[in-house]
Amino acid sequence: MASHGVPRVSSAAVDKSEAAKDKERKRIEQYRSLEKEVGEKIRVGDFANTTFQQISSLLQQNPEYYTIWNYRRILLLDVFHKELKSGNNAVSESQPEGADGQQATMTLAQQEIAMLVKEDLQFLIPLIKQFPKCYWIWNHRSWLLATATQHLPTKTALQLWQGELALDSKMLALDSRNFHAWDYRRKIVRELERLGGKSMVEAEFEYTTKMIQSNLSNFSAWHNRSQLIPRLLEERDSDAEARKKLFDGEFELITTALYTDPYDQSLWSYHQYLMSTLDRSSPLNSANYARSTAVLSPITNADRLGYLEQEIESIKDMLEGAEDCKYIYQALLEYSRLYLDIEAGNKMVTTKELAGWLAELRKLDPLREGRWRDMEMRMKL
Repeated sequence: MASHGVPRVSSAAVDKSEAAKDKERKRIEQYRSLEKEVGEKIRVGDFANTTFQQISSLLQQNPEYYTIWNYRRILLLDVFHKELKSGNNAVSESQPEGADGQQATMTLAQQEIAMLVKEDLQFLIPLIKQFPKCYWIWNHRSWLLATATQHLPTKTALQLWQGELALDSKMLALDSRNFHAWDYRRKIVRELERLGGKSMVEAEFEYTTKMIQSNLSNFSAWHNRSQLIPRLLEERDSDAEARKKLFDGEFELITTALYTDPYDQSLWSYHQYLMSTLDRSSPLNSANYARSTAVLSPITNADRLGYLEQEIESIKDMLEGAEDCKYIYQALLEYSRLYLDIEAGNKMVTTKELAGWLAELRKLDPLREGRWRDMEMRMKL
């Protein structure tokens, strides 16, 4: 089975012979026996190293079993607690240097915790490569780093999070649309910013540009970009002219992408995000939202009309050679509604055009007839 063209597991043919089936039955029986044994050990508080190794074996066979991950955390917390209570507070004489060449001062107990965290992070690497869409593996890495941050010096925790960012970049190089890795990346960046005291908005914005250029069909990269833009403008202290320059640049980027592949839904999602700035009914333009949340600020009706006319005309041109693309008709209708809401004179679209686009939508996407009927009523067609 593959996701985004990237195999999750081996695609080798499955042996259906009786010998293979018998081998599989024995493997399942052994797994269930081991699972029962580990559950009993946890119940009685047997947190020995053998129990930990058995847990590792279970997870290597089935990383989707979240209860076993909980068992692993119980054992790790027990070890961390014992280390911290051991009174082993002497400072280690030999400490690893950080990126700045300085040493992070740790007690022997903290050094032991750091070593255990690193070992467990290493244990997860083969699993996360084989099962990159497994929630529980990503969740466990997050827990390890959060626990390390709680118990270790800031400098040491920062180094661990920096290592995670490098790993995350490697995972996204293998599958640029892995939303688990994108979500984890946002978490990593938040922690790096908190621990390091420096914004990473500019660097992450450039990273989305790089990822989009390598693969236009990347929902997560476009989404991340939309989340970064308000902060980017705020941190740059952008005035109206600078905001307009960025807005125009984003339209140029997405329009080029749409002409490349108008059938790509991820591109239209980002285009809709930009167009929401022009919608007077959008929450982004309500009085309750700060200036920093809007791309354009201030924005007049004349600005809105200019952009709407530009985009409607551009999207009309996209129809040539893509007459079966429902996203084009949907965008034309939605943006025409915004245009008509502002321009009572209606210089851009005719009722005949609107009705024709809606008729095409009904043919291309009959399962959403209720939605199209509602649109017909709202636009009085």
